[in-house]
Amino acid sequence: MENSSPTEIDFDAVKQRFLVGVLSLISRSFLIQIISQVSLLLLTIFLDPKTFGIFFLVSAFVNFFTYFSDIGLAAALIQKKEKLIEDDLKTTFFVQQILVVGLLLIIFLISPLFSKWYNLDKPALFLLYSLGISFFLSSLKTIPSVLLERQLKFNLLIIPQILETLVFNIVSVILAWKGFGLATFTWAVILRGVVGLVAMYFVSPWKPGIAFSKDCLKKLLKFGLPYQLNTVIAVVKDDLMTIFLGKIVGTAGLGYLGWAKKWAEQPLRFFMDNVSKVAFPALSRLQDDKEKLRVSVEKSLFFLCFLTFPILVGFSVLASDLVKIIPRYLKWQPALFALYLYCFNSAWATVSTSMTNLLNAVGKIKTTFKLMVMWLVLTWVVMPVAAVKLGFNGVAIASGIISLSSIVAIFVAKKQVNFDLTSSVVRPLTASFLMGIVIYLAKIPVNNLAVSVVVRILIGFFSYILFSYLLVGRLLFEDMAKIYHEIRKNH
Repeated sequence: MENSSPTEIDFDAVKQRFLVGVLSLISRSFLIQIISQVSLLLLTIFLDPKTFGIFFLVSAFVNFFTYFSDIGLAAALIQKKEKLIEDDLKTTFFVQQILVVGLLLIIFLISPLFSKWYNLDKPALFLLYSLGISFFLSSLKTIPSVLLERQLKFNLLIIPQILETLVFNIVSVILAWKGFGLATFTWAVILRGVVGLVAMYFVSPWKPGIAFSKDCLKKLLKFGLPYQLNTVIAVVKDDLMTIFLGKIVGTAGLGYLGWAKKWAEQPLRFFMDNVSKVAFPALSRLQDDKEKLRVSVEKSLFFLCFLTFPILVGFSVLASDLVKIIPRYLKWQPALFALYLYCFNSAWATVSTSMTNLLNAVGKIKTTFKLMVMWLVLTWVVMPVAAVKLGFNGVAIASGIISLSSIVAIFVAKKQVNFDLTSSVVRPLTASFLMGIVIYLAKIPVNNLAVSVVVRILIGFFSYILFSYLLVGRLLFEDMAKIYHEIRKNH
């Protein structure tokens, strides 16, 4: 089959497709991000914190099992230096489906116990089942997705994601508006899974097949198992902790935390996820050339920090006014303190995630494993104690404290690739702080709070561009010109 052993690409193609891939993901998902933001706003107006808390709790429960479904085979296929063969793909598909079916049986068997432990009603149980079905549908997309990522064809990969996001957000908002409560998420999740599966096989046709090659599996697991072990540690750190905290802070407290974290992580979901998705396969192709790797790391890290830092700073400054604009949004005021801390955490995550992504791309999977163990231990030592002492705000405080350990990840990554931290991180951070001061001081004396916020956002935007130019200089506009050139060339 044509897709089963795609032609390998050279350095020039990697450079071009890296930039085009990032631009495709960001530009084509721009409208989707706007829809997601509006959807989140409307859902948090129509639904109460307890409903959101139950959704985050049940999602974390299912997510905990989904990370055991892959054992790192998909990542191993992407990272593999040699060409892929049919046995690689079919063996991965076969092994993954065995794992998925087994995990689904476990989920359905223990779901009554989970429901009883947290006093969940039938709508919550139905939501859990729908997430399980979605988990199975998602597993069927793995190989077509790998084939697109392997060739850095993210302009095609984004199409199923666009359709999934549209379906989930439109359906969930309509049902929440109609008063469906928790069932809002149940139907939205199922429809999203079906649409995403059909769309993925349309843009990346692949005929599912079953094979088992012991040699292929052994080679893939050499990278895959350590990679997946890191992922499992991440899920134990995050999703299992969410399940645990649900019993300490309650579903309403979990709802406040989920709201704060969701808004604070929006810049990461928009920018960092898109860049990271392209960076891992692209940097994997460059892992033998340290100089080219250094330049690529500096550019991608600067790009991320330049875009995410000002949003996080500006959002933190304006959040207390933003929740007052819509009267029904005042119910989220208790979560503002948590929001500030999660914004702080997201700023650190912008850098630390880039570092772990770099280490994985160059095959230093054991180093990433040690970092993940460090974050796991810190999370389970600090967070429960803070939650018991200070409630849901204690969880946010613990998150902020733990984020400081990202310094270790930066130090370790710099030993592998000696990139320039000042130009990549410090300058965008300084410009963002200066912009934050301007926004804070620029309080417009008008009666309409919404107008005041919009004016301050505009002032912040132009001041950030000015400060960035003063700190970065002509290189800022040269990079923008290169990006514009690539857009013109590929559209």
